[in-house]
Amino acid sequence: MSLSRHPRGGFEMLKSLYARIPFHAAWFLVVGALVLFPFNGCIAGSDHVNIVEIQDTINPGVEDFIRYAVATSEEDGAQFLVILLDTPGGLLTSTRGIAQAILNAKVPIVVYVYPSGAQAASAGVFITAAADIAAMAPGTNIGAAHPVMGGGENVPSTMDEKVLNDTLAFSRSIAAQRGRNAEWLEQSIRRSVSATAEEAFKENVIDLVADDLPALMKKLDGWNLSKGGKSVVLQTRAVEQRTLTPSWQHRVLRGIANPNLAYILLMIGLAGLYFELSQPGAIFPGVIGGVSLILALYSLQTLSVNYAGFLIILLAVIFFILEIKVASHGMLSIAGVLCLVLGSLMLFRAPGSTTALAMSVFIPTVLTVSAFFVTVASLAFRAQISRPQIGVEAFEGLIGEAHTDLRPAGKVFVNGELWNAEADEEILMGEQVQVVSMHNLKLKVRKISGR
Repeated sequence: MSLSRHPRGGFEMLKSLYARIPFHAAWFLVVGALVLFPFNGCIAGSDHVNIVEIQDTINPGVEDFIRYAVATSEEDGAQFLVILLDTPGGLLTSTRGIAQAILNAKVPIVVYVYPSGAQAASAGVFITAAADIAAMAPGTNIGAAHPVMGGGENVPSTMDEKVLNDTLAFSRSIAAQRGRNAEWLEQSIRRSVSATAEEAFKENVIDLVADDLPALMKKLDGWNLSKGGKSVVLQTRAVEQRTLTPSWQHRVLRGIANPNLAYILLMIGLAGLYFELSQPGAIFPGVIGGVSLILALYSLQTLSVNYAGFLIILLAVIFFILEIKVASHGMLSIAGVLCLVLGSLMLFRAPGSTTALAMSVFIPTVLTVSAFFVTVASLAFRAQISRPQIGVEAFEGLIGEAHTDLRPAGKVFVNGELWNAEADEEILMGEQVQVVSMHNLKLKVRKISGR
């Protein structure tokens, strides 16, 4: 029945219905309407926030851990996620993955460059700018985001201009979405400009400066931000702080991105494969070498590596392999050791690289691996030129004694055994003979002159 057709009119009908509804039922209808048709603005009332700490280069392991932290915060209903950041930079592909995870997160993300002395350099600039709320502690710095090649050379001197332009577009899109200073971000990429926490705040690169984590939480209380098209107000008074720690999978992924471990894995891999090539059939060294080499290559692709150094290390292995086949009197082994040392020194010496090989790892590793290569090469070479111990060839040249007269056939005593033998000359019993050849288990001998 329509309101217009009601005998008392639409307004009179509503008054009649309202009069029949009890007071508490009316409140029930109001609350239900609010639940079904909520306001655009809301207060984040979760009882906890999640915190993760990143003190590392940006690599696939770190990317995987941050994605895990974002997903966990969404699933357990965290009010927001705080990322304590201290990084010298890292891989651009991993940086994009982290920025994507932050920009598309369903919970607010706070990136806090902390503690004092920390930095958000290079890749850290994009991660900080992508946050819903970007904060820094006094005494920290941000900037120097000029893209660097894997071999360490700056763009665009040795790479296409499109790489730099793509990075600039990446920063502009982040700045537009988060309301950051796009001009400063562009200068950070083009000219490697850096700023302190106070300067970054004045330039609208970050949202606030906080002395420590409690101060940050206090400043975030009542903070209003837009998330998913809705206005969200943070409540941080007496909120529980939960620290998310990396699982063993994340630790493994982050651990093998360490340059020292990557170098050791590379040396183990090359040594294992070299041993398998020089001593076919050993199997175990080849398996260990193959697995180590794969892990090393995965690790190297996350680091700034000078590939000239990598190629020189491979050249060293080739020299050691040639030492087995060629009688160079040790010259190839010396060349291999020199190439191994030079390649190792060059491997992580890339301009703009944030990684370095520790000398405490470099020196013992080079000495151990060089000694291993030289020892295996010398043993393999000696085995090749040594006399066969079994078969027909093993008897050729052996010295024995005529057990009977040979005219031309008889018996000889060779290698602790009696053998049928024949000679082209007469040999008397007791005379020394030398084996010339063997045919059908019969020795061909000759008399040793002067005996």
